[in-house]
Amino acid sequence: MTDRDTSGPAPADAGRPERRPGQRSEERPGQRSEERSEERSERRIDIAGDAGGPVVAGDHNVVIDAQHGSTVTLLMEGRRPRPVRRDRVALLPRRQNAPLGRDTDLARLATAVRDGGPVQLWGAPGVGKSTLLRHAARTLAPERDGVLFLDAARREPEDLAQDMFEACYETRGYAPSSPELRRLMTGVRVTVYVDNADFSPEGLRTLMDAAPDATLVVAGRDRSLLGDGTALRLDGIGRAPALDLLARELGRPLVAGPEGDTAGDLWETSSGRPLLLLRAAALTRLEPAGTGALPRPAEVGDLLPLLLGRLDAEPLRVLRLLTTLDDAELDIGHIEALGGASDTAVLCGRLVDLGLAEQTQRGYRAVADVVPALRERDPEPFPVEVLCEHFATWIGRPATTPAQVEQHARALEVVAELAERDGRPELAVRIVRAASPALARSLRFGVWGRLLDLGLPAAQLAGDRRAVAYFTHEQGIRSLLTGRRVMAAVLLTEAVVLWRQLGDMHGADAAAGAHQYVPAHAANAQGTLLQPDGGASHLASSGPAAPDPATAHAAGAHGTAAHAPGTATDPGTAAHTAAAPHTTATAHNTATSHTAATTHTTAAPHAANAGAAKTGAAKAGAAKAGAAKAGAAKAGAAKAGAAKAGAAQAGAAAHSAGAAHAGASAASGAAGTGAAGAGAAGAGAAGAGASMAGVSVVLKVVAMIVAVVVGRAVISQAVHSFAESRSGSSSSSSPSGSSATGLAGRWTGSDGATYEFDASGGGYVSRGRDACGQEANTEFTGIGDTYSAERPIYDTTSGSCTGLLGEATTTITLTDVDSAEVTTTMTKTYQQGVQCLSCGTFYLTRRQ
Repeated sequence: MTDRDTSGPAPADAGRPERRPGQRSEERPGQRSEERSEERSERRIDIAGDAGGPVVAGDHNVVIDAQHGSTVTLLMEGRRPRPVRRDRVALLPRRQNAPLGRDTDLARLATAVRDGGPVQLWGAPGVGKSTLLRHAARTLAPERDGVLFLDAARREPEDLAQDMFEACYETRGYAPSSPELRRLMTGVRVTVYVDNADFSPEGLRTLMDAAPDATLVVAGRDRSLLGDGTALRLDGIGRAPALDLLARELGRPLVAGPEGDTAGDLWETSSGRPLLLLRAAALTRLEPAGTGALPRPAEVGDLLPLLLGRLDAEPLRVLRLLTTLDDAELDIGHIEALGGASDTAVLCGRLVDLGLAEQTQRGYRAVADVVPALRERDPEPFPVEVLCEHFATWIGRPATTPAQVEQHARALEVVAELAERDGRPELAVRIVRAASPALARSLRFGVWGRLLDLGLPAAQLAGDRRAVAYFTHEQGIRSLLTGRRVMAAVLLTEAVVLWRQLGDMHGADAAAGAHQYVPAHAANAQGTLLQPDGGASHLASSGPAAPDPATAHAAGAHGTAAHAPGTATDPGTAAHTAAAPHTTATAHNTATSHTAATTHTTAAPHAANAGAAKTGAAKAGAAKAGAAKAGAAKAGAAKAGAAKAGAAQAGAAAHSAGAAHAGASAASGAAGTGAAGAGAAGAGAAGAGASMAGVSVVLKVVAMIVAVVVGRAVISQAVHSFAESRSGSSSSSSPSGSSATGLAGRWTGSDGATYEFDASGGGYVSRGRDACGQEANTEFTGIGDTYSAERPIYDTTSGSCTGLLGEATTTITLTDVDSAEVTTTMTKTYQQGVQCLSCGTFYLTRRQ
């Protein structure tokens, strides 16, 4: 979220109403026409992706195909693009008045920038961070090679890195690999100002690493800059500048006496936050001439309802459009087409002046706290059918460029979520499928991945098998281009099967052709995560957050919410889980899945259950919470009556995940072996390799758990299996004891299991077998003391891996030389109703 001022170039057709002399505020993003003309002359830099034809990501040449899925080939020797360095960069926000009461803050910021950064400006919403950052970008001396101003609202660090690259180099349709990007940006001395940079410490490091010699200055709500650099907290302005601000907004001096006293009380009540002071002045201006009085300090908390109550039908309709799209920004042209206002530019300017909307680099959006306030007053959102029709038609126009689609990606994302929430998944599929090719061509792979993550489950829910194949294919292509080689192997193999089931050999050949570029060691180990190397683009997404149980339905999940138990799962106790289509099971640790009938099954940790587990079979006792009695679990697979588990939505048979290692050509043979109608009652899931702190780790995961259970329950079983697989080996070269550094050596988990890590290639690796029976190495990479890895989650109901259900991420943080914290979350689901039930945290202690 930004503060009220979100300066930046207005759209070319955006007009602004004239204001009375003395009323132009440093917090107001309005600007005079001559300033807009000057600003347009300064924005000479194109940071858009290629509008058509193939694009290059790392060592891969990609031809985008909106019908059958994209194709990938390796670049021929000497064919890599040769970007040309720009002499000087100048991408600035609009001109504005100097912020009132910020001389001391600007001086502190200038000192930190001169020291070389990085610098973080942080503070409460509406305190004026955006205003000060924009003023600094225009007034402080830049680095030798120029200055950049970027808006990071709802954008990934990797996409911003591509922005920086395209701003500093003349290039078209090229996303360099991560090492190549660092090489190209080394020696580029620019000052980069980034507004709304609400990133984690890891996200900030990603951005800083992309431009090693740039001076990075970011603004956001919370402090996340750790280690080197300067973090500056911004508080409200003082009393005197606050009174000056009120007078400027009112267009007249404050009257001494009662009005002056009220103004002082408003400053104190608002804690000097400019946004609240501006709204107070705006409310006063709405009163008939000569009768306006400043609101009482007690009314500061009610300023929004009071302002909303003064709006006419037209501005309310536009504001309803903006709040329906949450924190997304819209170009003035879209607002005019959807809002139906007679003079949209003037109307939007009025909303900005009232502190209800903010002008951004790309258009307008509602101020964050206006969204819940208006929804409480008018809970009916803007019609989702109208939004979907408008955007799908707009995307399909030949004149619409990939850059324009990428600039509205957040709006498209919200519209797709609204459609699915409204029970119209086919509309979500239409939007995402229309936008996907343009987002791929824009080379902003982070936001492309976010849209694909919405499209796949929506297609499954809508029963659109062709869209399921397309989104699976494109997810595989994106994973290949961003260096996620294991997921690329899994997804592309799945895509081959899905295309052949549809009789689309063009799509199957495209997926198989891309699969051949997955390294053999990645294709042979579904549990291994390989990080980007010289042949992979740097544009790997930081990844979405784990689904919020409170909002899971918005993403199309119809099952029970995921939860993390407060205490670790007892490794000696079987994990109880249940799965049911569109229903909440009564057993504890439940999940729902479209792929399984209701069941209650006990899964025993491999040779770890001291009670019932014996040679892989566990006898389940009486069913709990009214669930049906489960039979004996043989070979780790749950058998439950005659209920069938449709492992693939819309009748698509799931293939054996073991086909991934056999290459794309073997995938077609797996199509006939699926879990569809396999007779299993529940959709089991297991991680194909569990991540552990440090740079690289592999664990054997042998667990037949009904529904998706990742986290402590799976990890405890994986650990025991891993410990057994290593117990007969005496060749470990890992150091042990407190003299060891990093993860190398043996560790004891809080679940009682043993973990062992070998140092390898600058990281740590552990070897074993995954849930699919394949030899697997899981590699963990990271910076400092935090490492993470991803792994696919499969349906294992039939006794083998048959369907890809999603992805999980495990992060390990070394808290000191002999202690570590391990956290597992499920980051993506590829089928409806699949949720993590026992994601959580446990701890490691180094063995002496």
